[in-house]
Amino acid sequence: MSLKTLLFWSGCWILLVLPHLSAAQPLQTAQNYIVFDQVHVLPMQPEHVTPDNRVLRNQRVVIKDDRIIAVGSAAELAVPAGATVIDGAGRYLLPGLAEMHGHVPPLADFSGVPKRYLDDVLTLYLAGGVTTVRGMLGHDRQLQLKDDIASGKRLGPTLYLAGPSFNQHTVTSPEQARARVREHKQQGWDLLKIHPGLSLEHYQAIADEANKQNIDFAGHVPEAVGIEQAILLGSRTIDHLDGYMAALGGFDKALTAADMAPLVALTKKHNVAVVPTEALWQTIIGAADSEKLQAYPELQYMPAQVIAGWQRYLQQRSGSYYTGDTALIHAENRRLLLAELYRAGVTILLGTDAPQLFSVPGLSLRREIPKMVDAGISHYDILRSGTVLVGKYFADKDQFGQVKAGQRADLLLVNGNPLDDLIVLYQPAGVMVRGQWFSRQQLDSLLADIAAARAAESKNL
Repeated sequence: MSLKTLLFWSGCWILLVLPHLSAAQPLQTAQNYIVFDQVHVLPMQPEHVTPDNRVLRNQRVVIKDDRIIAVGSAAELAVPAGATVIDGAGRYLLPGLAEMHGHVPPLADFSGVPKRYLDDVLTLYLAGGVTTVRGMLGHDRQLQLKDDIASGKRLGPTLYLAGPSFNQHTVTSPEQARARVREHKQQGWDLLKIHPGLSLEHYQAIADEANKQNIDFAGHVPEAVGIEQAILLGSRTIDHLDGYMAALGGFDKALTAADMAPLVALTKKHNVAVVPTEALWQTIIGAADSEKLQAYPELQYMPAQVIAGWQRYLQQRSGSYYTGDTALIHAENRRLLLAELYRAGVTILLGTDAPQLFSVPGLSLRREIPKMVDAGISHYDILRSGTVLVGKYFADKDQFGQVKAGQRADLLLVNGNPLDDLIVLYQPAGVMVRGQWFSRQQLDSLLADIAAARAAESKNL
């Protein structure tokens, strides 16, 4: 089975036709006021840049409907009458995290997977603290899914969606490429998804028309285009880093910081962001420990059919990205490149490419974040990569990614200071998405329901 076919069936394109309604419902109040009391706040505001003011102690944060309306000292800010109060004593409140290269099953039926899988994926994102997803491959009716979530008809993170793929099969001429860009803009997609296989001429037409239509394009770097042209032509993000590796010959020989310097400088100069997806890519290239992958506890939430596909990939060890005997060299080159991009001040955005090989939505952050730490990225900047920098990326869509008045109420309550230990992110005390609050007990109930469904499905196979 090819990698493309495997990834297709392993979790990115699967649907649920009817919503799955869980018994664990979000907290609602008659007045629609929720208050986090006596909580330590990581506002993630640009002005809070010194170690002394990155955490605001003993705060009160007031939420009304889907907005933060006030943040201030618990000794001075009043609690609105009738508000539901969440005890934040000793806990830390920060913006909800983002998945900047995620996938969401489409609204179309595929055989062999549970019908509830779509809602389970959306729930898993939230359980992992992910309140915003940049979906990187659109499908029919997915825009309706986005609207249903935004209106409250369906539970899930806020979605910003790329349309169907631009590749050598869907683009046949410069004129048709331009027409396809206009079509995606008119349909309401948030960005264009670039896949391998495009010619330079077709890529140039896409880039030029995207600029005219004021719509971003992002994703892979086609081989015929190359990383330099992708940067110069305005790709909003470079995802997965393999475009750099191809240009530098980093698949099978050790690279140095000096080798990487020109491309790093070009990336910074043109303000192109990077979404590394390092944990997944170590699996794809063959550098990950297969026994550890198969022992991940979060696999209990994925359908058996999906897990079987992932295991077949480990057994076959093939595909266009697999580098085999040189995988460890390749992986180290990627780590060094990420370190150099960070050191140069390139914008790095948090993303895991879930659901893919052993990358479970939401819970995959616990696999990606340690790779960022390994590259020397500070705890604070890792948090920025999934919060305020994402809010800046989507500044034309909404205000979120910071804890301050006027921002969308996407919040993560954790039991310790993530600046000291990022592991506190992996088991949040609660998650708020657009003003809807889910306690740890509710999150555990949702996860237990998914696990029980998976176990029952496995018995029936």
